[in-house]
Amino acid sequence: MAFSDNSRQSLIPNFLYTSSASPSSLLMGNTSNPTLFPSTSPAKQNNNFVIPAPNEPLGKIEMYSPRFYAACTVGGILSCGLTHMTVTPLDLVKCNMQIDPVKYKSISSGFGVLLKEQGVRGFFRGWVPTLLGYSAQGACKFGFYEFFKKYYSDIAGPEYATKYKTLIYLAGSASAEVIADVALCPMEAVKVRVQTQPGFARGLSDGLPKFVRSDGVLGLYKGLVPLWGRQIPYTMMKFASFETIVEMMYKYAIPTPKNECSKSLQLGVSFAGGYVAGVLCAIVSHPADNLVSFLNNAKGASVGDAVKKLGVLGLFTRGLPLRIVMIGTLTGAQWGIYDAFKVFVGLPTTGGAAPVAIEAAKD
Repeated sequence: MAFSDNSRQSLIPNFLYTSSASPSSLLMGNTSNPTLFPSTSPAKQNNNFVIPAPNEPLGKIEMYSPRFYAACTVGGILSCGLTHMTVTPLDLVKCNMQIDPVKYKSISSGFGVLLKEQGVRGFFRGWVPTLLGYSAQGACKFGFYEFFKKYYSDIAGPEYATKYKTLIYLAGSASAEVIADVALCPMEAVKVRVQTQPGFARGLSDGLPKFVRSDGVLGLYKGLVPLWGRQIPYTMMKFASFETIVEMMYKYAIPTPKNECSKSLQLGVSFAGGYVAGVLCAIVSHPADNLVSFLNNAKGASVGDAVKKLGVLGLFTRGLPLRIVMIGTLTGAQWGIYDAFKVFVGLPTTGGAAPVAIEAAKD
């Protein structure tokens, strides 16, 4: 893979930090950044309050350039960090159902127990490590997925990359998730401990140092292998099934070619494809999710201890209905937010055809 133009070009899109592109200037269409808001008459300022429509891109970002990967990274931060933080109450109930099924017998009773014991504020316990951890994971997951997808496509060549595009999606997403989980693991460990052990800590500020004193720095990565076991199949399913579902929707369900569809319709397809992919993800990764929750809650516990206590059937079924609802909604929202951000910065939405095939058609 070759980075275009100046290799020293910043990896952060300049509209995110340039002093000349203030929030008001972005909305007003007035900025001194010519690459972000091209104008046919640069000397004349436009004072109309106009938000550019999705089909009027904010600026030209060359595909697979440093700015492209930076935009995908920012989109991943927004899509994963915000969505996981929003569903913190569902995640909290799910984790407690996995750890203590006697006390948290069902979804409804789980919410009732938490409300009675900790009040409304208790539903958002652990939201800070959730936000930080999944923002870091999203940055690596989406940014490196786009990188590895192009990298493996270049290795395979146009013909084989198109023929074996699903393998490209699987390999790219798995490679990205290996890196993403290293970024997520410490915050995930603190989050689970805060959420499942009342009185352990109020949140990240006191929970992280307490965790390190108790388990050591390496203890933050005790759940890394089970996290890989949960997240790698999850992400492979998430990306490969999403790409396939979206391509099938444009091929069989929508009579108009993707490039002729409105951006709002394309974003609707992204959400629908993401939701279906999320349901599949939840089923595939649920046993490992139970293991991660158990290991991060019980000091010195092993995988064998988890299997003995939860049972094989329990690993596959405990908390699954709630996780299907949570992950389906979460994944649909993530793809919707990610592609909405890509549209906002002038990039095409994800999916619809193999990227190498698209690039070959342009040449």
